[in-house]
Amino acid sequence: MTRVDPATGKPDGTIPVSDPYNMYYTPDGKYAIVVAERRQQLNFLDAASMKLSHSLSVPCKGVDHMDFSADGRYLIASCEFGMAVIKVGITQQEFLGRMPLEPHGMPQDVKLSPDGTVFYVADMKAGGVHLVDGENLRQIGFAKPAKVRMGFMSVGIPVCFTPRIVEKEACNVIRKWQLPGKASPDMGGVSADGKVLWLSGRFNSEVYAIDTSDGKLLARIPVGREPHGLCVYPQPGRYSLGHTGIFR
Repeated sequence: MTRVDPATGKPDGTIPVSDPYNMYYTPDGKYAIVVAERRQQLNFLDAASMKLSHSLSVPCKGVDHMDFSADGRYLIASCEFGMAVIKVGITQQEFLGRMPLEPHGMPQDVKLSPDGTVFYVADMKAGGVHLVDGENLRQIGFAKPAKVRMGFMSVGIPVCFTPRIVEKEACNVIRKWQLPGKASPDMGGVSADGKVLWLSGRFNSEVYAIDTSDGKLLARIPVGREPHGLCVYPQPGRYSLGHTGIFR
């Protein structure tokens, strides 16, 4: 892993880890979780020393993205190539269960709803969003808004090739935001004041700024090759949960 100084954007040393992919912090701030996708492991590192504390093997092919329950007791992670999600307890760092998703697809990004009651799981192959009750580890719905890429806005709203907003209870599309021309919106975040949605354009080597009041494209900014994600920093919240600028 590479440390980056957020004030300067410059590298500040490296930390050797096994098979680094995504990285998160547990809500209690005690551990960093490095997702070792190919090894099907979640590696818990002491957040202060970044020394390995515990490596947890999980039955989750393509273990990928995750989010935590509102009280921080457990996490829900997607199995990108296993058509399922898993539940892992944080305190004991233990595997708690696995649930297949319907319809079958390729689940990727996971986000907790703003009220903390539902996990949204973006599925780019099934073309929609699974709704998961994390407490009871059961699927409670599936919203099919559009062709989903993989990402979510930081508040748990799906982002698609033609961004749409999904209303949780009814699972219906209530608004559609169309980006002009060729566009490939991927992961991103919302500005601290909530007025601008920033998304990376992975296959167009650009970044988009979108007005959250009406979906109007404010700017498209050329950047380097294949920007996979975008972190808006800082964000409101007391601590970082990692990934693309997720704070609580």
